[in-house]
Amino acid sequence: MNFTRYGIYFTPRPGAFARVGASWLGWDIAQGQMIGTPDDNVTLRPHKYGFHGTIKPPFRLTDGKTLDDLQAALDQHAALLPSVALEGLTLSRIGSFLAMVPVGDTRELAEMAAQVVRGLDIFRAPPDEDELARRRRSDLTQLQEENLKTWGYPYVMAAFKFHMTLTGPLPRAHFGKVMEEASTHFGDLPPRPFVIDSLTLVGEADGGKFHEIYRYTLTGK
Repeated sequence: MNFTRYGIYFTPRPGAFARVGASWLGWDIAQGQMIGTPDDNVTLRPHKYGFHGTIKPPFRLTDGKTLDDLQAALDQHAALLPSVALEGLTLSRIGSFLAMVPVGDTRELAEMAAQVVRGLDIFRAPPDEDELARRRRSDLTQLQEENLKTWGYPYVMAAFKFHMTLTGPLPRAHFGKVMEEASTHFGDLPPRPFVIDSLTLVGEADGGKFHEIYRYTLTGK
């Protein structure tokens, strides 16, 4: 399978939580197949990305670097990075969309994400002018603009906030109903505690959907 971009995600290990997340969005990133009967009015925008939390946002490989090179580097990082434990995950509104967000102190998670963004940045091709213009339509802060210039994405480093997106932008009047539906769908499956003990390398296929390439267990101390 050919991939146009690569990203580093947290994805749940196979199990009930991973399944209900995939069925909510309608795309199983691990199996590379459609699942469930999602509401396209709610989930069309995040559908192709699968159920995940972004650690290093999707990027094109720079000239001279290969997927094998990236995999070897991520394997080395995973051997040095310790797992991160938080109190849990909960449903929350972020702007106009709904997401799962961590409960508890997120500083260790933010530092782990920063190490991955920084350590693997030699593999990232710089964004082209069209991508820069698209990002800047979001009225970036000075910090976000600096991140865009330095790391190719506005919402990393000090602007990083871990979340697992469940919807696209929702009209204010619909938010309560979708929140209730998501709460019923996920039930008591959001983990407590919430432990990130692996990172997943993903690729964007020619059709636009993301696929799991390999899961790396974090074994650092």
